[in-house]
Amino acid sequence: GGGMTLDMYCHWNYVLENLFGRVEAVSSKAVTHIHERWDEQGDRYEATADDAAYGIFELEGDIIAQINSSWAVRVDRGELVEFQVDGTLGSAVAGLFGCKVQPRVNTPKPVWNPDLPTDQDFPSQWTQIPDNQEFTNGFRAQWEQFLQDVAAGRQHPYDLAAGVRGLQLVDAGLQSSNEGRRVEITAVGA
Repeated sequence: GGGMTLDMYCHWNYVLENLFGRVEAVSSKAVTHIHERWDEQGDRYEATADDAAYGIFELEGDIIAQINSSWAVRVDRGELVEFQVDGTLGSAVAGLFGCKVQPRVNTPKPVWNPDLPTDQDFPSQWTQIPDNQEFTNGFRAQWEQFLQDVAAGRQHPYDLAAGVRGLQLVDAGLQSSNEGRRVEITAVGA
């Protein structure tokens, strides 16, 4: 019975919370774009789970994040997942394996003319950030940190309340989609 909202909003919660701030409200639309699918034996079935979720997340500090999640999309970007962050001093596009930036002082001012194709090479106007170390798989690194904390008797920073906050965002996202409205979140343990 799980769908895209259940699968991904719990992940988006800890990504947003740990990079930018706690999620305070969500406006979401969960949809099923592909209504029939086939299982591993080739048998057709009616799909009932949402395969896409479109969310606007309001974070503490007046930060807005917009994330589209879909199992029904074709990839046309540098990595399978990329996040673009725009701020007053510049922008960054980060994936699982790379990051490129465009500082405000290096941002060209393109002129939009709907009658002419642009002559600017937008991707070349970004600077790739070099890796200063090799990173292991993020899920593996998290498990290693957890096991090290357990072995040392330390409190792990991502406790049960962190997991509950992820599920609160899932519930709020589904409620928002079902009711067609913005839903505020009172986070546990925040």
